[in-house]
Amino acid sequence: MIKNQLPETSLKLSDFCYDLPEERIAQTPVYPRDSSKLMVIDRNAEANEHKHFYDILDYINPGDTLVVNETKVIPARIIGHRAYRYDKDLGQTVKTDSTSPVELLLLKQLENDRWEALAGPGKRAKIGDIIEFGDGKLSAYIEDVVEGGCRVVRLVPASCYSSLFDALDDLGTMPLPPYITEKLEDQDRYQTVYSKTQGSAAAPTAGLHFTEELLEKIEAKGCKIARVLLHVGLGTFRPVKEENIADHEMHSEFIMVDSATAELINSRRAAGGRTIAVGTTSCRVLESVSSDEGQVLPYAGDTGIFIYPGYRFKAVDALITNFHLPESTLLMLVSAFASRERMLSAYEEAVKTEYRFFSFGDAMIIL
Repeated sequence: MIKNQLPETSLKLSDFCYDLPEERIAQTPVYPRDSSKLMVIDRNAEANEHKHFYDILDYINPGDTLVVNETKVIPARIIGHRAYRYDKDLGQTVKTDSTSPVELLLLKQLENDRWEALAGPGKRAKIGDIIEFGDGKLSAYIEDVVEGGCRVVRLVPASCYSSLFDALDDLGTMPLPPYITEKLEDQDRYQTVYSKTQGSAAAPTAGLHFTEELLEKIEAKGCKIARVLLHVGLGTFRPVKEENIADHEMHSEFIMVDSATAELINSRRAAGGRTIAVGTTSCRVLESVSSDEGQVLPYAGDTGIFIYPGYRFKAVDALITNFHLPESTLLMLVSAFASRERMLSAYEEAVKTEYRFFSFGDAMIIL
């Protein structure tokens, strides 16, 4: 697994706190996607510009490469009941009459039918227990309890489904973050228009602003679009609990960059074009697979890279991102790309000028 060598820092978790009124948390996406606000942050200038996302075309140049994360969110939240429990005295599973709900949030595919998942409540998902969903259309065998209380589960769909993903499409729901309390009417609005490979427990939200028409205009301007993969799991949204941020341990996530994509990014950057990462997930992929000289290398495997102030970026020249939660690893990443002081000032400005925050909120581009 790829991990960065953590830079020394005296920064504490409380250094990444800011005040956010609850009404600034976006509950629903805007229509059309690219009509959201866009804050333009030039790291060589003092003032920020305020635009709309469709104006991002003005900040992308011929020769640039726009790097997007093509992961697709699965209906990863499933709710069932414990049909069988493991009896230690008998040394076997026994049927239960329980109808109490048990929720699994699938985080990461380990192999074929084995997944890492969060379970709640944990007392109803112990090793040896069997959780059933949809009157037995899907079963989850609890095999192990690992780091952070996550469960390793083996998922077995009924024969009426051609695959596990078909079962999840039928029985699961989109795993919207807990700060979104309104019902999402159009499930596709929690997918990017370029999503392709199923496997994420959450959307790479910076990409939600792009429309197919805007992407066509970007390509017509002479900017190539490169696709990488990071399946968003616990590593992206797991809260930091340690006051010394360097003590935080990132949860691993699967990433992939193929040789053709690496060659495209490297050749265009060598010719003077910029590499523009769409979202912190694309940024983490690029920084995970880059050499010290900034060469992007092909790779498929896990990353646990943790980026915070003091980190030296190797491959990313500009970053498109949303406004992130206080004290989150994502806020730490953007604070490394610009500076903590600059980012907290930008967030304060965004609150005052009524930007919308978090997953369905507005965006910024850092140049």
